[in-house]
Amino acid sequence: MRIDDDAALHAFVEGRRTALFRSAYLLCGDRHEAEDLVQTTLVKVVLGGRRHGRLDNIEAYARKTLVNTFIAARRRFWRREQSYGELPDRADHVPDTETGLAVRAALARLTPRQRAVLVLRYWEDLSVEATAEMLGMRENTVKSHAARGLAALRAEMAEELV
Repeated sequence: MRIDDDAALHAFVEGRRTALFRSAYLLCGDRHEAEDLVQTTLVKVVLGGRRHGRLDNIEAYARKTLVNTFIAARRRFWRREQSYGELPDRADHVPDTETGLAVRAALARLTPRQRAVLVLRYWEDLSVEATAEMLGMRENTVKSHAARGLAALRAEMAEELV
């Protein structure tokens, strides 16, 4: 696909924005941050595509850009700090006991790489090989991140649902 073809680019953005948003939301757990992440990703895809001229698989390029942008944002020091006007009276907890909310909360407590592996493997339904290629990891590293991430999710869910 020629990325400088505005009609094709517009069709891609319109057709895949929602799917990218869903993946972004699972990665970061916040609607507004997910919207920002998708917007940043789409800008990078357009600029990168115009720089390269032609992308054979724009879908894979967009997913890889989304995950890399998410991981890079988590590395920033200022991103790890959270300021509060007032200290909370108690520790954070899942406000609703529905399974979906509990899973997303547990997912948010994983490391960014574990979260990226789980989203790509089980939400995007990519193979171990495709996930490894997209994240620039060895296949065994993807498998270990997936195993540790799933074990952490199971442990979190056991505590949440008791």
